[in-house]
Amino acid sequence: MKTALHRETATREETRRPGGPGNYITDRRTPPTPRKPLLVADWDRALMLHYEIDPAILRPLVPFPLDLHLGKAYVTLVAFTMRGMRPHLGGKLAAWLLRPIATHGFLNVRTYVRVGTMTGIYFITEYLDNVLSLKLGPLTFGLPYRHAHLNYEHAWETGVLHGLVCDRVTGTALAYAARVDPEPRFAPAPAGTLTAWLMERYTAFTAYGRTRRFFHVWHTPWPEKTVAVEIHDDSLLRAHLPWFVHARYIGANFSPGVREVGMGRPHRLA
Repeated sequence: MKTALHRETATREETRRPGGPGNYITDRRTPPTPRKPLLVADWDRALMLHYEIDPAILRPLVPFPLDLHLGKAYVTLVAFTMRGMRPHLGGKLAAWLLRPIATHGFLNVRTYVRVGTMTGIYFITEYLDNVLSLKLGPLTFGLPYRHAHLNYEHAWETGVLHGLVCDRVTGTALAYAARVDPEPRFAPAPAGTLTAWLMERYTAFTAYGRTRRFFHVWHTPWPEKTVAVEIHDDSLLRAHLPWFVHARYIGANFSPGVREVGMGRPHRLA
């Protein structure tokens, strides 16, 4: 069934045109950056929950200008597992050195921003349970990590997904269940739809203290399909992000994942 995510068209130049492996996924408005990735990983079994929110509520909380779609602001939760992260260069030894942080789950809370000529995502917060990554992410990429327990059962082959992200100190959680129809096959969102506008983003912006950074990623377009989700508990988000009570859930997409995702080095913004 087509939802509003597929029916609503993007405005003017906002639709992305992703490229294939080995090509930077960017557009003519993005300043030139090195074409070699710093890190490579698989992003596996990703569920994206989309919310609409009044830009006036979100704007004071985001240190970059919002990128709006037809005048509306959006926030997306992305629950996925990163697998086999390794340096692009360095071979087996470099991969071995990163093994302690190579594979673990994430819950990203992101919104959409426009910085000069670049459009992308801004990470509001990210939950993960790898203690070593909690220390390294903010220092290297400026990523706003929080510690939580994650349990994902994204067995889409059975038609059912389950997820739980829990703060063990407060007991607050994000708990959901979703149903996936194995047929038809997964496919990239049609160009010009809100789904493509939300999913196909390839520049990330971060803020850590007074330092502002951005980095690029590239991969093949997300194969996806719309899924029906029941959100049983969102107290984790309401506790850490008080503005979340004003966000309106509008739909979700699931992807079996993308392979060989390249992640560029971070660049500082003035």
